[in-house]
Order: sequence, then structure tokens, then C-alpha cells
Amino acid sequence: MGRSHRGRFTGLALLALLPAALAACGSGGQSGDTPPSGKAPAEEATAKSRERVQAYLDALTARDAAAGRSQLCAPMHAAFDSAATGPNGDFADHFTVPEATITEVRSGPNGQEVSASITVAAGSRKAARSLLFTVTRNGADWCISGEAPGKRAVEPTADPAGPPPPAMAPSPVSSQ
Repeated sequence: MGRSHRGRFTGLALLALLPAALAACGSGGQSGDTPPSGKAPAEEATAKSRERVQAYLDALTARDAAAGRSQLCAPMHAAFDSAATGPNGDFADHFTVPEATITEVRSGPNGQEVSASITVAAGSRKAARSLLFTVTRNGADWCISGEAPGKRAVEPTADPAGPPPPAMAPSPVSSQ
């Protein structure tokens, strides 16, 4: 093959590959079923997880079990249906949730982990509880895939720069 034939062949090969190369430009590796959100994947995961859990907490506060159920992944629906309004369920008749706050969103081994603090009231009694939600991506959408009791709130510690707390007096010991 002469030099001019080689140059033409190379030029034709590049022209043939150009449409495929241009079609791939800008795809960013995203699948066709998910529109770009304009956010980085980690930011989107945090935002979507926070949205789902906040919607669930709002449903708890409003006592709307159907709205709470709609935030859950499909495999959790049967368990939710049997337990949510039961004696110890999130939407039990004798409980109210006057206050619910998201305290932290972080990446976890099974998805995004969202910690929340809720105040549960039963009659005149109130108790603060922490919950840990796991939020995962399900196709193009996000849903709550798990809920578990969170760690107990840690009491604030004394300021190390300040004076030490007063010493506790020893308890009297019975001689009997």
C-alpha cells in the first residue's frame, strides 16, 4: 500500500468512528432511564435520603400511615402493613410524635444512613428516641429500606477546660 492509500484509509477509518465517538460525548456514563440531576452522586444520595426520611417523619407527625408507607421500599410494605398500627408500631393509635428531627446523614455499608431523633408521647408521658433509617436507590428512585432503633443519646460531657464536676459522696455501707 502506498503512502497516499494509507493516509486515505486512516482518514476514512477516523470518519467512520467519529459518529460513535460524538454520540458518547456528554453521556457521563449515566443510563438512559435516569435524568441527570446536576448534582454529584454523593450529594444526590445525601439529598434524596434526607428527603425520604423527612417525608416519613412528617407522616409520623401527621399520623398518616399511607404517606409513611409510600416512603418505604416495596419489600418492606408487608411488614409495615402488619406492624405499623399495632401496639408498638410507628403509627399506633396511642402514640403521637410531636417532634421529629434528622440529626445526621452519612454513607453506610447498605446505603445512606439517616439518624433521627423523635419525641414520642403517650398520654402525658413523653420520651425521646433515636432511629436509624437506611435509604437505598431503587432504580431511578430512592426509598427507605430499613429502620432500627438508633444509639441512645449521649449525655453532654463536662468541658475539659472547666472545673471538674463535684465528687460524689460515698454511700453509707451497712454493717449488717
